[in-house]
Amino acid sequence: MGEIRNYFEKRAPNSIRKAIQLAKSNEFLDAGYPHPDRMKKKAYDRELDALQIELVKLQSWVKATGERIALVFEGRDAAGKGGAIRRFTMNLNPRGARIVALAKPSDTERGQWYFQRYIQHLPGPGEIVFFDRSWYNRAVVERVFGFCTDAEREIFFHQAPEFEDMLVNDGIRLFKFWLTVGRAEQLSRFLAREEDPLRQWKLSPIDYQSLDRWSDYSAAIEEMFRRTDSGVAPWTVIRADDKRRARIAAIRAVLSAIPYSGRTEDAAHPPDPAICGAAGAIPLATP
Repeated sequence: MGEIRNYFEKRAPNSIRKAIQLAKSNEFLDAGYPHPDRMKKKAYDRELDALQIELVKLQSWVKATGERIALVFEGRDAAGKGGAIRRFTMNLNPRGARIVALAKPSDTERGQWYFQRYIQHLPGPGEIVFFDRSWYNRAVVERVFGFCTDAEREIFFHQAPEFEDMLVNDGIRLFKFWLTVGRAEQLSRFLAREEDPLRQWKLSPIDYQSLDRWSDYSAAIEEMFRRTDSGVAPWTVIRADDKRRARIAAIRAVLSAIPYSGRTEDAAHPPDPAICGAAGAIPLATP
């Protein structure tokens, strides 16, 4: 029996077990989610196809104008960050759209300025860069697991807004997404990964250890929003219990914010405000 399954069978609260059973009937796990049903595949495919055309238009405009766009995707484990990024990039030219997913820092990198290893991956003229996790590891994961000191985190919180202010003032369009899911939905996704040999690589020792640290994560997330959400570089929070709606919302949040040539307003309108909005306006999923 895998570690996730063992946790589920022996230690998960009864409320979590019942919620996961509801998932099998396609009902939502978090009572606070604003939609009663998951998005149907036919409607999802139709909307995603239209948005893919808009993303190709966006990339053509970025290349023609020399614009620089950086998108940061953060969230709890199994929140759907990688899946959302793939829906952005599936039809983009990889020569102008890069995904950055850095491994843990090397000994050399640990001795450098914390932001240094991210700078080399920032977008150049005509590029769109997607960060699958980012410098915000220090704000949440490193705090929860003690991978940094309190002093290092204080320096991070002092420097992060200034760092992002420099990026934006230099002309980079910066989007920061936090994908949030309920605890039962997260565990359900962990179980699915553990049982699928093609997706087991997505599980790490950190995932196993995080199962009992939900409250620690919540406290770290709230502090991160309080100290790094700014007018220059605000957070956009997306309720991601429904992966399909979350992906559509993320794409629309970007398309609707950029005045690219040939934008089709019927497709590239602002995202669903019930699941996508500013930090504080969209509640974090319940435990």
